[in-house]
Amino acid sequence: MSAKKKSSNVLPTLTNPKARHKFILGDKFEAGIVLQGTEVKSIRAGNAQITESYARFIKDELYLFNAHISEYEFGGEDNHPTQRPRKLLLKSRELERLKNEVEASGKTLVPTKLYFKESLIKCEIAVGSGKNLRDKRQDLKKQVAQREADQALKNAIKR
Repeated sequence: MSAKKKSSNVLPTLTNPKARHKFILGDKFEAGIVLQGTEVKSIRAGNAQITESYARFIKDELYLFNAHISEYEFGGEDNHPTQRPRKLLLKSRELERLKNEVEASGKTLVPTKLYFKESLIKCEIAVGSGKNLRDKRQDLKKQVAQREADQALKNAIKR
């Protein structure tokens, strides 16, 4: 038997690099997202961005705001608006838990990843609380110390 060849058509995974810098992230949830056809095609082409986006409850439903999905190049008249609110799909227990956590402790729902799972597009949402300037400085110090330790170890191995 021959091994299956992996497809050369790699689907993009969009991340939010600012999320770890701005927030202390807690629990993560995988949510489905309601999209139009041209939005899916645009995401497949890698023309989306979630760096400034956030999730918020409207009544009992969760929506993703400020996610920029560029217009599909060949969409014509049927193209979608680039920054419309998009509904997120979670189980009712997860929605209740998120709503209680956001209302009780004043935390924020931050999208960290937008990715393909089989043929569906999923959005990973994390519960986060904002970092202050002191926390950000501590993180930068840890990163510098880790980088210096890695370089010292690398130089020691070369000798």
